[in-house]
Amino acid sequence: MVKVDRWLLPDGIEEVLPPHAARIETARRQVLDLFQCWGYAFVVTPHIEYLESLLTGAGQDLDLRTFKVIDPQTGRQMGFRADITPQVARIDAHTLRREGPSRLCYAGSVLHAQPRALSTSRSPMQVGAELYGDASPASDVEVISLLLETLALAKVSEVHIDLGHVGIYRGLARAAQLSGEVEQQLFDALQRKAVDEVALLTEPLPAGLRSMLRALVGLCGSRAVLEQAQACLLGAPDAVHAALNDLIAIADTLSLRYPQLPLYFDLGELRGYHYHTGVVFAAFVPAVGQSIAQGGRYDDIGEYFGRARPATGFSTDLKALVSIGAMAPATVASGVWAPDNSDVGLWQAVQRLRAEQQRVVQALPGQALRAAHEADCDRQLVLIDGHWQVVPLVS
Repeated sequence: MVKVDRWLLPDGIEEVLPPHAARIETARRQVLDLFQCWGYAFVVTPHIEYLESLLTGAGQDLDLRTFKVIDPQTGRQMGFRADITPQVARIDAHTLRREGPSRLCYAGSVLHAQPRALSTSRSPMQVGAELYGDASPASDVEVISLLLETLALAKVSEVHIDLGHVGIYRGLARAAQLSGEVEQQLFDALQRKAVDEVALLTEPLPAGLRSMLRALVGLCGSRAVLEQAQACLLGAPDAVHAALNDLIAIADTLSLRYPQLPLYFDLGELRGYHYHTGVVFAAFVPAVGQSIAQGGRYDDIGEYFGRARPATGFSTDLKALVSIGAMAPATVASGVWAPDNSDVGLWQAVQRLRAEQQRVVQALPGQALRAAHEADCDRQLVLIDGHWQVVPLVS
């Protein structure tokens, strides 16, 4: 018989022990309080639901990250949520159906069949905020600013933001009338900055479009890239100019709000190309190999749920933020030790203290007083002159 180590967990699946769990919970509450201060209403989405709803409009990447099971009651395929964002989009489009802008936020565990990177968890705690109903750059600036405030709250230092806009490539590809296969090949080559492949794939195109698509490989770097792009893309369709102008407006406002924030631009960065429709952004810090938070515009995903709406938002893994940041460790409040005694007066004294938000731990049968120290108690309830009173703990 093969021996099974029943305490082993699957790769990328971890349990969180005290006091780290307390730090994560404290951070969760603080982040949600921050979101509330910005007007974002909290929603809770199901952990599992029918696959066709869970993956609607979300693209192949999410499909590959989703655990799939069969519902024994209906025989239909279901999935464990790997991303909460599409669920919140459904709430806005189908359930709430508000006419004006809507701000929603969430915090909950998700499950990934495949990790985002080798070193990342397959059970992150995703927190995020989504803004629906407004297509202006002001909404993108708001969610990026909220992301930066979230990172500041978690005391994550040396943050820099990468900015791009999928509308630039999408507008050029549409003007070039690329086939679906060639568009995908060119997309892959741009992501790898494969200059020779980009040149080969664009060779049959008219000179103007060929030049602009090839230029995307090198349009990355500091703020000067945006001025360079305006010159390189002068003959581009109006949709490309509109996308570039939106990106410039977002960058200008962020620079005014956060003058010390490093901004990096990559017009060939097409993160989430099959999902996002406009500006895309990600937060990076030194010594971490992948983004610690990401987001962008994903207009009209609500159409799959009956109502198209502009949408933009961001998400991050709270467990990772707590590990990366320098938030103060959660402290366990000192407690009051109550003896193992069934006296009603003791019970009433304990309940009064708990009603005052004091931490009271009552001894179980056979526990000696030394157990009070293990329970982080520095005081005890003692019967004095017929009354239970709180006194310093004596060993």
